[in-house]
Amino acid sequence: MNEVKLAKTAGFCFGVERAVNMVYEEVNKGNLPIFTYGPIIHNENVVSDLEKKGVIVINNVTELKEIRDGGTIIIRSHGVSKEIYNIMSEQGLTIIDATCPFVKKIHNIVSEHSKKGESIIIIGNKDHPEVEGIKGWSVSKTYVVENESEIEQCDFDVNSMHCIVAQTTFNYKKFKELVEIIAKKVYNSYVAEKTICNATELRQTEAKSLASKSDAMIVIGGRHSSNTQKLYDICQKECKNTLFIQTINDLKLDDLSSVRSVGITAGASTPNIIIEEVWQACQKKILRNY
Repeated sequence: MNEVKLAKTAGFCFGVERAVNMVYEEVNKGNLPIFTYGPIIHNENVVSDLEKKGVIVINNVTELKEIRDGGTIIIRSHGVSKEIYNIMSEQGLTIIDATCPFVKKIHNIVSEHSKKGESIIIIGNKDHPEVEGIKGWSVSKTYVVENESEIEQCDFDVNSMHCIVAQTTFNYKKFKELVEIIAKKVYNSYVAEKTICNATELRQTEAKSLASKSDAMIVIGGRHSSNTQKLYDICQKECKNTLFIQTINDLKLDDLSSVRSVGITAGASTPNIIIEEVWQACQKKILRNY
């Protein structure tokens, strides 16, 4: 049977959709200037459209401190550190906090446990804005690790209690494996909080299943999107013929000339219109093949 199957969970997650809608709502009110701290999502098409409507991306603290005439600043779904939040207030900006509720939950967990003197261990990519923001809510010793090698380099205080949290988009299976390794290092003096988003778990599980049944797999999302990269890695292990594209323009339909089934999934920052374009193009190609 020739078919193109789209994952049910492909595309915008709750937190991303909420953040994007909040920006467009402000644009429609005409409350310029409007700033976002970092690109509102890891999708160039959406960010470009917002820039055309007058939304200015603030990339770092230096640029934030250079804002002189006030305005509205929107915190993206990844969240920011407490320090960044305070600077926004000091600049006299109207703050609209679009931090994903699941990320905000991690901020509260980290703040609460670190104030008790517990060490914080964040499992995730140290350069990802979500992780940078989480780290900024800790007032105690904090570690950020992404793999076993990085765990080996840590000087954990064996006399301290440890609170382990994960980046919301981290691979759940890998998270459990790393927690087991950390447990041996800290002699089980830890509590591991469940902070990986349920939507992320579902998206990864569904993508893995779909890839295992497909001749070719297409993963759609921004090149800088952490959750999309993880989807690609998961799918590639199940289906060697896995393609990573950002838009329909990156899709080489000739790569699908000899396949009978195609699976499609997309990262949490991928608009539905892009997914629909890819799905339609694949449908026409597969039907044409047979």
